[in-house]
Order: sequence, then structure tokens, then C-alpha cells
Amino acid sequence: MATTYLQSLHHILPKHHNSSDIPSSSFPPSSLFLKPNSTSPSLSPKLSYTHFTLYSTTSSSAATSTTTTTPSSPTLSFDLLKQYLTSKDFRQADEETRRLIIVLAGEAAEKRGYVFFSEVQFISESDLQTIDNLWRQYSDNKFGYSVQKRIYEKEKEDFSRFFQKVGWMKKLDTEIEQYNYRAFPNEFTWELTDDTPEGHLPLTNALRGTQLLKSILYHPAFQSALEDEAKDQGNEVAVEKSKKSSKSFKGLFKTDYSF
Repeated sequence: MATTYLQSLHHILPKHHNSSDIPSSSFPPSSLFLKPNSTSPSLSPKLSYTHFTLYSTTSSSAATSTTTTTPSSPTLSFDLLKQYLTSKDFRQADEETRRLIIVLAGEAAEKRGYVFFSEVQFISESDLQTIDNLWRQYSDNKFGYSVQKRIYEKEKEDFSRFFQKVGWMKKLDTEIEQYNYRAFPNEFTWELTDDTPEGHLPLTNALRGTQLLKSILYHPAFQSALEDEAKDQGNEVAVEKSKKSSKSFKGLFKTDYSF
């Protein structure tokens, strides 16, 4: 039954192609924003899904408190993110992470209010690592992009299995095995408990395509960290795999994109 379900899930989630082989115009722009507005009937006996629209609840202004890290931009601060994470306000920390990613992706993304997957490459390694390190530090290494990447690779780079593992989908109470996307924000977990799925936060919208999430997970910022971790464990196979994934990141983008 699990095999049948996964096959059904792949028909509903965006097909996972090599984005370097497909023109960007073939995909709608992926964004970092999630907000459910309606529930659609099941497309198959195995899975129902929820539509999401774009929204923002955070201010576009940067935090003005004393910086605790050194961002690539002198006008950018990670203090507000650290403040939310320190106080375990993971809901607001997720919103602030979303705002920071948009700002770091460039002026066009900031004006637009969301990020195209092809803009992830413009975010500096140090800035992404700072965001990731803060999430890991204040969640006992349970949250963060690098945590999500490790889970994604452990699930053999299968997004349907990844979504279930990090708790972005829920199993329905039905006679047959069905799964549904969680409704944002109420059905997501904003507390750090023993039952909170590893890698549950921060959120990234993959309902309009997995390219944005994949671009973040394969950003070079997380290659060195995973390589160092693998070296510390004496896992040379993991080191080589991490190096290969770094090459895959370069292949995610073309030099000529028009949106």
C-alpha cells in the first residue's frame, strides 16, 4: 500500500525534473509564502491537497538592534531572528527567516515580495550559514536548512518522503491510506518538543514546484558543513556525495532567465 501511495503522490506533486534541462518559463515562479485558501477535492483515491496563495505578514524593514553577526550587507541584521529563536518564538522566527531570504536574494525579489529559485544563487554562503546556525543553535540541532538537507539525502532525494518525514504532510484518518498538506499556519508545529519532527522548520513552499527548496538545500553554504560533519565521522562516501551535490547546484541554473 505504501508503494501505491507514493506513486500516487508523485502524480500530484510537481514532477521532479532536472531544472537545467527545462526552460524556466515551463514553471510558475516558486515563492517562500504559504497561505491556504481552499481545499480541493482529491485528485486520486490516495491523496487530497490544499491550494496556497501568496501572502506576507512581516515588515520589509530590517532590524535596527545591534548586530551580533556580520551580514554581507551593512544594512542587514540577524538580531531579530536571534531574538525570536532565543525566546523560542518559532512562528515569528520563521516569518523573519522568510523576510531575510527575500532581502538577501536581491532588490528584484524584495520588490516582488518573493524569491525565484534562480535567485537563490545570489545569496551569500555566509548569510545562509548564519541563518542556519542560529536555527540549529536554538533548537538543539533539530531545525535548520542543513538539517533538512541531511534528511532529504537520507530519504534518497525523494521529496514526497521528505515532506512526510519533516511533518509538512499529515496522514488522514480514513480507511485507506491518504495524506494531505498541512494548512498554514495552524497545522504546523511551532513548539520544540520531543514529538516535533526533525527538520520541521524553517518552512519553504514546495507546492508550486520543488525548485526553490532544492536550490536552497543544494546551496554551497551547506556543502562545507556537511562535508566537515562527514569527515568528523570518517565517512568518505558522504564526503564524496556532498561534493557531487555541490556540482548539482551549479547545474540548477541557466545563464539566461526571463520571468
